[in-house]
Amino acid sequence: MSAPRLAVRLIFLGPPGAGKGTQSKVLEDRFGVFQISTGDLLRKHVVDGTELGKEAKTYMDAGALVPDPIMMGMIGQQIGAIDSFILDGFPRTVAQAEALDDLLARAGKPITQVIQFGVNHDTLVRRLTGRWSNPRTGRVYHVEFNPPKVHGIDDEDGGPLMQRTDDTRDVVEKRLQIYAEQTAALKDYYRRRGLLQRIDAHASIEDVTAAILGNVNVILSEASGVEAKP
Repeated sequence: MSAPRLAVRLIFLGPPGAGKGTQSKVLEDRFGVFQISTGDLLRKHVVDGTELGKEAKTYMDAGALVPDPIMMGMIGQQIGAIDSFILDGFPRTVAQAEALDDLLARAGKPITQVIQFGVNHDTLVRRLTGRWSNPRTGRVYHVEFNPPKVHGIDDEDGGPLMQRTDDTRDVVEKRLQIYAEQTAALKDYYRRRGLLQRIDAHASIEDVTAAILGNVNVILSEASGVEAKP
């Protein structure tokens, strides 16, 4: 695995089902750009019983959103020892973006670019409502794009697959509506700062990766003439 020749700090901005997690994993495996998923980070702190995790759990147990200062504390700890990273799906509000800017400025690690994953509504619904998973291992299938050999049965352990409640059509529609309402101002925020670049996320995984790297290469080339080739 090769690492970027310059520090790359990205925000992946896009609705559920846009492919942010897939692309984060590709760049992590290929270039060593560390993926920071706030959902995974939150769960790890809770499982590990850290002070921040204990604070977060009190809100989670009450069905409330975890306050931004707690999330910022977790992110601050995470980026302390790494130079290149991808923030996957965070921030979601302008207030979170402003707090993140302050955090990264103090750390001397400003964002390189914000990649907006452009996908139309119907495609997102198809992607999300077609997902089925193995509740025992977490292995994920898709009825259209990655179906199991036998409908409803996991290829590996032969057990039943299930659909998450938040992948049913009604819930998916609501999730997408909330996301659109939350992030409309956020896109303008990053556009005004000259950081926002939109890519077509309908394409293949390989083509989306190439589009991301193409945008990042422009920024790195302008900075020093050095390109991070795929």
